[in-house]
Amino acid sequence: MAEIPIRAFLVSLVALRETADGVQVLLLRRTQSLAGEWCQVAGSIEKGETAWWAALRELKEETRLTPTKFYSADICEQFYEAHRNAITIAPVFVAYVEQGEVVLNEEHSEFRWVSFELAREMVPFPGQRRILSHIEAYFVLSEPSKWLEIDFSSWSS
Repeated sequence: MAEIPIRAFLVSLVALRETADGVQVLLLRRTQSLAGEWCQVAGSIEKGETAWWAALRELKEETRLTPTKFYSADICEQFYEAHRNAITIAPVFVAYVEQGEVVLNEEHSEFRWVSFELAREMVPFPGQRRILSHIEAYFVLSEPSKWLEIDFSSWSS
């Protein structure tokens, strides 16, 4: 019997900002893998990092934003990669950020702050839409559990 490997080496982060019109989601247009697609912040966990530390680093590298509040989303992004014959699982994090300027790195060509409804239309995968709906329900339409908040005061960018 053959087995499909399960890989957990990535993190995913949904950045949110509060506006007069409601909470908006940050989407980034990718230039490398998945070129041209709109996605949330994501990246690899480096040696010696925790998943939450990697998520904060990726947010900083990809956007130069720093969160005011930071949470485990209590959900994982998961997908099958046919070229690797593997299942990838990535913990998801939520970062509330201020209205600061987004400065993109070379991995992205543009960004947009959008509503959850529009974000679900823009992302390419059903799993991303499921994650956005989960985050909207548990981090926007209701108060997130205090047990999911991560104290990132020890994190240094």
